[in-house]
Amino acid sequence: MANEIDFEGARGYAIPMRTRFRNITVRQGMLIEGPAGWGEFCPFAEYDDTVSASWLATTIEQCTIGWPEPVRDRIPINCTVPAVGPERAHDIAANSGCRTAKVKVADHPVSQAEDIARVEAVRDALGPGGAIRVDANGAWDVETAVTTIRALDRAAGGLEYVEQPCRTIDELAAVRRQVEVRIAADESIRRADDPLRVAVAGAADIAVIKCTPLGGVRRSLRVAEAAGLPCVVSSALETSVGLAAQLALAGALPELDFACGLGTLSLLESDLVPEQQSLRPAAGYLPVPRTPPTPDPSLVDAYELTDPDRAAWWRDRLSRVRAVHDAHLAG
Repeated sequence: MANEIDFEGARGYAIPMRTRFRNITVRQGMLIEGPAGWGEFCPFAEYDDTVSASWLATTIEQCTIGWPEPVRDRIPINCTVPAVGPERAHDIAANSGCRTAKVKVADHPVSQAEDIARVEAVRDALGPGGAIRVDANGAWDVETAVTTIRALDRAAGGLEYVEQPCRTIDELAAVRRQVEVRIAADESIRRADDPLRVAVAGAADIAVIKCTPLGGVRRSLRVAEAAGLPCVVSSALETSVGLAAQLALAGALPELDFACGLGTLSLLESDLVPEQQSLRPAAGYLPVPRTPPTPDPSLVDAYELTDPDRAAWWRDRLSRVRAVHDAHLAG
Protein backbone atom coordinates (compact mmCIF):
# COMPACT_ATOMS: atom_id res chain seq x y z
CA MET A 1 0.00 0.00 0.00
CA ALA A 2 3.02 2.31 0.29
CA ASN A 3 2.82 2.90 -3.45
CA GLU A 4 -0.55 4.57 -2.85
CA ILE A 5 1.02 7.29 -0.70
CA ASP A 6 1.07 10.73 -2.31
CA PHE A 7 4.72 11.54 -1.74
CA GLU A 8 4.70 14.05 -4.59
CA GLY A 9 1.91 15.99 -2.89
CA ALA A 10 3.70 16.19 0.47
CA ARG A 11 3.34 19.61 2.08
CA GLY A 12 6.20 21.19 3.99
CA TYR A 13 5.45 23.27 7.08
CA ALA A 14 7.35 25.69 9.32
CA ILE A 15 5.73 26.56 12.66
CA PRO A 16 7.43 28.98 15.08
CA MET A 17 8.04 27.73 18.61
CA ARG A 18 6.62 29.70 21.53
CA THR A 19 9.85 29.02 23.43
CA ARG A 20 13.15 27.67 22.18
CA PHE A 21 13.21 23.92 22.79
CA ARG A 22 16.06 21.54 21.87
CA ASN A 23 17.66 24.68 20.40
CA ILE A 24 14.80 24.82 17.88
CA THR A 25 12.91 28.05 17.26
CA VAL A 26 10.92 26.87 14.21
CA ARG A 27 9.56 23.32 13.87
CA GLN A 28 9.67 21.98 10.33
CA GLY A 29 8.38 18.83 8.69
CA MET A 30 6.12 17.43 5.98
CA LEU A 31 2.54 16.18 5.86
CA ILE A 32 1.94 13.16 3.64
CA GLU A 33 -1.38 11.58 2.63
CA GLY A 34 -2.04 7.88 2.10
CA PRO A 35 -5.02 5.54 1.78
CA ALA A 36 -5.60 5.41 5.57
CA GLY A 37 -5.18 9.14 6.15
CA TRP A 38 -2.39 11.62 6.85
CA GLY A 39 1.01 11.11 8.41
CA GLU A 40 3.82 13.43 9.45
CA PHE A 41 7.52 13.19 8.52
CA CYS A 42 9.56 15.44 10.80
CA PRO A 43 13.00 14.09 11.80
CA PHE A 44 15.17 16.80 13.30
CA ALA A 45 17.53 18.48 10.86
CA GLU A 46 20.70 16.96 12.31
CA TYR A 47 19.49 13.36 11.88
CA ASP A 48 21.00 11.43 9.00
CA ASP A 49 19.05 9.50 6.39
CA THR A 50 19.42 6.15 8.12
CA VAL A 51 18.02 7.47 11.40
CA SER A 52 15.30 9.37 9.54
CA ALA A 53 14.15 6.18 7.78
CA SER A 54 12.54 5.02 11.04
CA TRP A 55 10.60 8.29 11.19
CA LEU A 56 9.36 7.63 7.66
CA ALA A 57 8.34 4.08 8.63
CA THR A 58 6.08 5.59 11.29
CA THR A 59 4.55 7.89 8.67
CA ILE A 60 3.95 5.01 6.27
CA GLU A 61 2.34 2.83 8.96
CA GLN A 62 -0.03 5.67 9.85
CA CYS A 63 -0.86 6.44 6.20
CA THR A 64 -1.47 2.86 5.13
CA ILE A 65 -2.53 0.40 7.83
CA GLY A 66 -3.25 2.52 10.89
CA TRP A 67 -2.69 1.29 14.44
CA PRO A 68 -3.51 -1.66 16.73
CA GLU A 69 -6.66 -1.57 18.81
CA PRO A 70 -6.20 0.40 22.06
CA VAL A 71 -6.75 -1.02 25.53
CA ARG A 72 -7.64 2.36 27.06
CA ASP A 73 -9.55 5.42 25.87
CA ARG A 74 -7.53 8.24 27.41
CA ILE A 75 -3.95 8.95 28.47
CA PRO A 76 -2.74 10.93 31.51
CA ILE A 77 -0.43 13.71 30.33
CA ASN A 78 2.43 15.68 31.86
CA CYS A 79 2.93 19.32 31.00
CA THR A 80 6.33 20.23 29.56
CA VAL A 81 8.30 23.09 31.10
CA PRO A 82 11.16 24.26 28.84
CA ALA A 83 14.30 26.05 30.03
CA VAL A 84 12.49 29.23 31.07
CA GLY A 85 12.64 31.46 34.12
CA PRO A 86 10.83 30.48 37.33
CA GLU A 87 7.89 32.85 36.82
CA ARG A 88 7.15 31.46 33.36
CA ALA A 89 7.71 27.90 34.61
CA HIS A 90 5.17 28.49 37.39
CA ASP A 91 2.61 29.81 34.89
CA ILE A 92 3.05 26.85 32.54
CA ALA A 93 2.57 24.29 35.30
CA ALA A 94 -0.23 26.14 37.06
CA ASN A 95 -2.29 26.64 33.91
CA SER A 96 -1.70 23.24 32.31
CA GLY A 97 -4.43 21.28 34.05
CA CYS A 98 -1.86 18.48 34.56
CA ARG A 99 -0.76 16.96 37.85
CA THR A 100 2.63 15.94 36.46
CA ALA A 101 5.30 18.25 35.01
CA LYS A 102 8.40 17.38 33.01
CA VAL A 103 11.01 20.10 33.55
CA LYS A 104 13.90 20.66 31.16
CA VAL A 105 17.24 21.00 32.94
CA ALA A 106 20.93 21.12 31.94
CA ASP A 107 20.26 23.58 29.15
CA HIS A 108 23.83 24.90 29.45
CA PRO A 109 26.92 23.86 31.44
CA VAL A 110 26.33 26.11 34.48
CA SER A 111 22.55 25.90 34.67
CA GLN A 112 22.18 24.26 38.09
CA ALA A 113 21.00 27.37 39.95
CA GLU A 114 18.48 28.14 37.19
CA ASP A 115 17.32 24.51 37.16
CA ILE A 116 16.76 24.50 40.91
CA ALA A 117 14.76 27.74 40.74
CA ARG A 118 12.66 26.34 37.87
CA VAL A 119 11.92 23.12 39.74
CA GLU A 120 11.03 25.01 42.92
CA ALA A 121 8.61 27.19 40.94
CA VAL A 122 6.95 24.13 39.41
CA ARG A 123 6.59 22.51 42.84
CA ASP A 124 4.91 25.67 44.11
CA ALA A 125 2.54 25.62 41.12
CA LEU A 126 1.60 21.94 41.43
CA GLY A 127 1.46 21.78 45.21
CA PRO A 128 2.69 18.83 47.28
CA GLY A 129 0.53 16.29 45.43
CA GLY A 130 1.92 16.92 41.95
CA ALA A 131 4.67 14.85 40.35
CA ILE A 132 7.85 16.41 38.93
CA ARG A 133 10.26 14.71 36.57
CA VAL A 134 13.32 16.33 34.98
CA ASP A 135 15.06 15.69 31.66
CA ALA A 136 18.79 16.34 31.15
CA ASN A 137 19.06 14.88 27.62
CA GLY A 138 22.33 13.14 28.52
CA ALA A 139 24.15 16.37 29.35
CA TRP A 140 25.90 15.36 32.58
CA ASP A 141 28.86 13.18 33.49
CA VAL A 142 28.32 10.75 36.37
CA GLU A 143 29.69 13.00 39.12
CA THR A 144 27.69 16.02 37.95
CA ALA A 145 24.57 13.89 37.59
CA VAL A 146 24.76 12.52 41.11
CA THR A 147 25.35 15.94 42.68
CA THR A 148 22.72 17.70 40.62
CA ILE A 149 20.04 15.03 40.98
CA ARG A 150 20.35 15.20 44.75
CA ALA A 151 20.01 19.00 44.66
CA LEU A 152 17.01 18.89 42.30
CA ASP A 153 15.38 16.15 44.37
CA ARG A 154 15.57 18.41 47.43
CA ALA A 155 14.24 21.38 45.45
CA ALA A 156 11.30 19.31 44.18
CA GLY A 157 10.49 17.80 47.55
CA GLY A 158 10.97 14.48 45.76
CA LEU A 159 11.41 13.82 42.03
CA GLU A 160 9.33 11.20 40.24
CA TYR A 161 12.33 10.35 38.05
CA VAL A 162 15.27 11.81 36.11
CA GLU A 163 15.28 11.22 32.36
CA GLN A 164 18.58 10.42 30.61
CA PRO A 165 20.95 12.16 33.05
CA CYS A 166 24.00 10.83 31.18
CA ARG A 167 24.71 9.67 27.66
CA THR A 168 25.68 6.01 27.95
CA ILE A 169 24.11 2.93 29.48
CA ASP A 170 27.15 2.38 31.72
CA GLU A 171 26.89 5.96 33.01
CA LEU A 172 23.18 5.56 33.73
CA ALA A 173 23.92 2.42 35.70
CA ALA A 174 26.62 4.21 37.70
CA VAL A 175 24.27 7.07 38.56
CA ARG A 176 21.45 4.70 39.45
CA ARG A 177 23.66 2.98 42.02
CA GLN A 178 24.35 6.28 43.80
CA VAL A 179 21.00 8.08 43.95
CA GLU A 180 17.60 7.27 45.40
CA VAL A 181 15.69 8.81 42.48
CA ARG A 182 14.43 6.59 39.67
CA ILE A 183 16.31 6.82 36.36
CA ALA A 184 14.58 6.81 32.97
CA ALA A 185 16.29 5.90 29.68
CA ASP A 186 15.31 7.73 26.50
CA GLU A 187 18.14 8.36 24.02
CA SER A 188 19.87 5.18 25.23
CA ILE A 189 16.96 3.23 23.77
CA ARG A 190 15.91 5.05 20.63
CA ARG A 191 19.47 5.86 19.49
CA ALA A 192 20.76 2.35 20.06
CA ASP A 193 21.93 0.39 17.03
CA ASP A 194 19.14 -2.06 17.81
CA PRO A 195 16.51 -0.74 20.25
CA LEU A 196 15.03 -4.22 20.45
CA ARG A 197 18.24 -5.56 22.02
CA VAL A 198 19.61 -2.72 24.13
CA ALA A 199 20.05 -3.87 27.74
CA VAL A 200 18.59 -1.08 29.87
CA ALA A 201 17.12 -3.09 32.73
CA GLY A 202 20.22 -2.72 34.93
CA ALA A 203 20.70 0.95 34.10
CA ALA A 204 17.19 2.39 34.38
CA ASP A 205 13.89 2.00 36.18
CA ILE A 206 11.71 3.41 33.39
CA ALA A 207 11.83 3.27 29.59
CA VAL A 208 10.84 6.37 27.63
CA ILE A 209 9.43 5.22 24.30
CA LYS A 210 8.96 7.57 21.35
CA CYS A 211 6.94 5.99 18.58
CA THR A 212 7.90 8.42 15.82
CA PRO A 213 11.68 7.76 15.81
CA LEU A 214 11.29 4.05 16.59
CA GLY A 215 9.49 3.14 13.36
CA GLY A 216 5.81 3.02 14.23
CA VAL A 217 3.36 1.83 16.86
CA ARG A 218 3.84 -1.88 16.27
CA ARG A 219 7.63 -1.75 16.43
CA SER A 220 7.49 0.50 19.50
CA LEU A 221 5.33 -2.07 21.28
CA ARG A 222 8.03 -4.67 20.60
CA VAL A 223 10.72 -2.28 21.90
CA ALA A 224 8.67 -1.66 25.06
CA GLU A 225 8.29 -5.40 25.63
CA ALA A 226 12.00 -5.97 25.07
CA ALA A 227 12.95 -3.20 27.52
CA GLY A 228 11.10 -5.02 30.27
CA LEU A 229 10.47 -1.81 32.22
CA PRO A 230 7.48 0.43 32.97
CA CYS A 231 7.08 2.78 30.02
CA VAL A 232 6.39 6.45 29.43
CA VAL A 233 5.42 7.54 25.91
CA SER A 234 6.88 10.89 24.90
CA SER A 235 6.47 13.07 21.83
CA ALA A 236 9.00 14.07 19.19
CA LEU A 237 7.60 17.60 18.96
CA GLU A 238 5.06 16.81 16.26
CA THR A 239 1.83 18.53 15.30
CA SER A 240 -1.40 16.67 16.06
CA VAL A 241 -0.97 14.64 12.86
CA GLY A 242 2.17 12.93 14.13
CA LEU A 243 1.24 13.14 17.80
CA ALA A 244 -1.74 10.88 17.09
CA ALA A 245 0.62 7.93 16.54
CA GLN A 246 2.24 8.53 19.93
CA LEU A 247 -1.19 8.46 21.57
CA ALA A 248 -2.06 5.30 19.66
CA LEU A 249 1.06 3.70 21.16
CA ALA A 250 0.19 4.86 24.68
CA GLY A 251 -3.31 3.52 24.14
CA ALA A 252 -2.05 0.10 23.04
CA LEU A 253 0.57 -0.53 25.76
CA PRO A 254 -0.55 -3.41 28.02
CA GLU A 255 0.34 -1.37 31.13
CA LEU A 256 0.76 2.37 31.62
CA ASP A 257 1.74 3.45 35.12
CA PHE A 258 2.97 6.99 34.44
CA ALA A 259 1.67 10.15 32.78
CA CYS A 260 2.98 10.55 29.24
CA GLY A 261 4.89 13.43 27.67
CA LEU A 262 2.40 14.14 24.91
CA GLY A 263 1.24 17.65 25.83
CA THR A 264 3.83 19.33 23.62
CA LEU A 265 1.53 21.24 21.27
CA SER A 266 1.75 24.07 23.80
CA LEU A 267 5.34 24.58 22.62
CA LEU A 268 4.18 25.39 19.06
CA GLU A 269 2.60 28.62 17.88
CA SER A 270 -0.09 26.68 16.03
CA ASP A 271 -1.36 23.24 15.13
CA LEU A 272 -2.19 22.08 11.59
CA VAL A 273 -5.58 20.46 12.22
CA PRO A 274 -9.00 21.97 13.04
CA GLU A 275 -9.38 23.04 16.65
CA GLN A 276 -11.84 20.25 17.47
CA GLN A 277 -9.24 17.65 16.38
CA SER A 278 -6.23 19.34 18.00
CA LEU A 279 -4.60 17.07 20.57
CA ARG A 280 -4.33 19.47 23.49
CA PRO A 281 -4.80 18.04 27.00
CA ALA A 282 -8.02 18.73 28.90
CA ALA A 283 -7.93 18.28 32.68
CA GLY A 284 -4.61 16.48 32.31
CA TYR A 285 -5.74 13.86 29.76
CA LEU A 286 -5.77 13.25 26.01
CA PRO A 287 -8.10 10.88 24.14
CA VAL A 288 -6.71 7.95 22.17
CA PRO A 289 -7.50 8.58 18.48
CA ARG A 290 -8.68 5.67 16.31
CA THR A 291 -7.74 7.38 13.03
CA PRO A 292 -5.28 10.15 12.12
CA PRO A 293 -6.57 13.73 12.31
CA THR A 294 -7.01 15.55 9.01
CA PRO A 295 -5.02 18.74 8.38
CA ASP A 296 -6.91 22.01 7.97
CA PRO A 297 -6.03 23.32 4.48
CA SER A 298 -6.10 26.93 5.67
CA LEU A 299 -3.59 26.19 8.45
CA VAL A 300 -1.37 24.17 6.11
CA ASP A 301 -1.38 27.14 3.75
CA ALA A 302 -0.70 29.60 6.57
CA TYR A 303 2.33 27.65 7.83
CA GLU A 304 3.59 26.35 4.50
CA LEU A 305 7.35 26.13 4.20
CA THR A 306 7.83 28.92 1.67
CA ASP A 307 11.60 29.37 1.65
CA PRO A 308 12.49 27.76 -1.70
CA ASP A 309 15.88 26.46 -0.60
CA ARG A 310 14.53 24.93 2.57
CA ALA A 311 11.52 23.44 0.77
CA ALA A 312 13.87 21.86 -1.78
CA TRP A 313 16.02 20.55 1.09
CA TRP A 314 13.02 18.76 2.62
CA ARG A 315 11.88 17.28 -0.71
CA ASP A 316 15.36 16.02 -1.46
CA ARG A 317 15.61 14.62 2.04
CA LEU A 318 12.29 12.79 1.71
CA SER A 319 13.45 11.25 -1.56
CA ARG A 320 16.75 10.06 -0.05
CA VAL A 321 15.11 8.69 3.08
CA ARG A 322 12.52 6.82 1.01
CA ALA A 323 15.38 5.12 -0.82
CA VAL A 324 16.99 4.09 2.49
CA HIS A 325 13.65 2.87 3.85
CA ASP A 326 12.83 0.85 0.74
CA ALA A 327 16.32 -0.66 0.59
CA HIS A 328 15.98 -1.79 4.21
CA LEU A 329 12.67 -3.49 3.42
CA ALA A 330 14.13 -5.15 0.34
CA GLY A 331 17.15 -6.34 2.30
